[in-house]
Amino acid sequence: MDFILYAVPFFFILIAVELLADRFRGMRNYRVADTVNSLSAGVLSTTFGLLTKGVGLVTYAVAVEHLAVFQLPAEAWWVWVLAFIAYDFCYYWLHRFGHERNILWAAHSVHHQSEDYNLSTALRQTSTGFLLSWIFYLPLAVLGVPLLVFVSVGALNLLYQFWVHTRHIPKLGWYEWLFVTPSNHRVHHAQNPLYLDRNYGGVFILWDRLFGTFQPEDDAEPVIFGVTTPLASWNPLWANLQFYAQLWSDARHAERWRDKLRIWFMPTGWRPDDVARRYPQAKQNLLDFRKFEVPLAWPRQLYVVLQFAVYVALGSYLMQAGARLPVAALLLGAGVMGFGLFVLGTALENRPWALRLELLRLALNLPAFALAGWSGLGPVTALGWVGLLAYSLLSLIGLYVSRFAPGDARGLEAPAQPQAATEQQQAAEHP
Repeated sequence: MDFILYAVPFFFILIAVELLADRFRGMRNYRVADTVNSLSAGVLSTTFGLLTKGVGLVTYAVAVEHLAVFQLPAEAWWVWVLAFIAYDFCYYWLHRFGHERNILWAAHSVHHQSEDYNLSTALRQTSTGFLLSWIFYLPLAVLGVPLLVFVSVGALNLLYQFWVHTRHIPKLGWYEWLFVTPSNHRVHHAQNPLYLDRNYGGVFILWDRLFGTFQPEDDAEPVIFGVTTPLASWNPLWANLQFYAQLWSDARHAERWRDKLRIWFMPTGWRPDDVARRYPQAKQNLLDFRKFEVPLAWPRQLYVVLQFAVYVALGSYLMQAGARLPVAALLLGAGVMGFGLFVLGTALENRPWALRLELLRLALNLPAFALAGWSGLGPVTALGWVGLLAYSLLSLIGLYVSRFAPGDARGLEAPAQPQAATEQQQAAEHP
C-alpha cells in the first residue's frame, strides 16, 4: 500500500488547519512565496522520484537476496516492529552524515533552506537524495528485512515526521525523552550555534541521547530557522542545485587535485585553504537576521498560487498513475513539472525575464499536451484541447491583471529585493 499517496489530502487539510491556527493566534508562520517554494520542492521530489526510486529499490532487492543472513517472515508482527525501529536507526545515521559530509549535505540541505517553519516545510524534500541514501539502509537487507516491509516502514517513518514541523505544539513532557517532537525538531531546523546539527532522529529521539547529539529547545534562545548560507531564491530547481554548484565551483578553483576530489567527502563547510582565501563566503549575521523576501502585489501572488495548483494536480496524477506509466511519459511529466515550477519561481522573484518565460511556458503547454498521447502520459481528446485552450486564455487574462496590479506597476519587470522581519521579534511577540 502506498501510504504517502493516501496521506497527501490529509497533508493539505492539516496545512489549512495550521493556517487557521496562525490567524487565531495572531502568528505569521506562512508566507506565500516560501510556502509555494517548499511545496514545489516536494512536488519535484515525488515526480523525479518516480524515475529514480528504482535505484534504492533494486539495490535493496539485490542485497536482500544475496546478502541476507536471515530470512525474516513478512507476515510476522515482530518483524515489522523490529524493522520500524531498525529503519529509524539507519535513518539517524543517514541524517547525521547528511549534515556532516559535503556531498550528503548537498542533497539534504533542500529540506533546511526555508526560513519559516510550518507543515509545508515537512514536504520540502530533496530530488537528489536517491544517489547515496540507499547505502545506509543496506544493514536492513543483511538482516533479511523483506522488501515490502522495508518500503512500508520507510513510508511510515516519513509520515511520522510530518506533524513535528510546526510551531504551535509546545514541549510534550515525558514524550520528549523517547520520541521526536515538534520542540526537539525545531532545534534541528535552527541555524543558531547552540542548536546547529542536533536532533537527527526521525521517530526516536533516543538515538540522539545515546550518541551525544541531543539538544533541548531553550526558551532563552529563540530558534532562527534556515541555513547559514541562505538560498535567497524561490526557485525549486536552484534549491536542489545550490550546494552542488558551490562544491563544484570550489573544486574547480582548488589548486591541488587532492583538494578537488576530497572536498566532496570532507566535513560540511570544509573548503580548501587557497579557495577560502581567494573566494571568502559571507555567513548569516544572526544578530541582524532578515528573511529573504521579494515584495509582490497580491494579484501576482494569487496568479502564482493558482498556477501552482495546476502542477499539484498534475503531480498527484503522476503519483497515482506512475506505476503503470511508461518511462517516456514519466520523462515528459517530469520535464513539464520541472520547467513549470522553475518559471513560477522566477515570477515570485520578480526576475526581469519572468514575463517572457511565463509566455513561453504557456506556449509549450500545447506541444506538451500533444506529446502526452504519444508518450502514454494520457489520452489526447477534443475536450482536452478545449480545456487546455480555455486554461491558456484564462492564464493570459490573469497574467495581464497581475502584471499591471496596483502597487506593483512594473509587474514582472521589478527587481528582487530582500526584506523581512526577524525571527527573534516573532518569538518575542508569540512566546
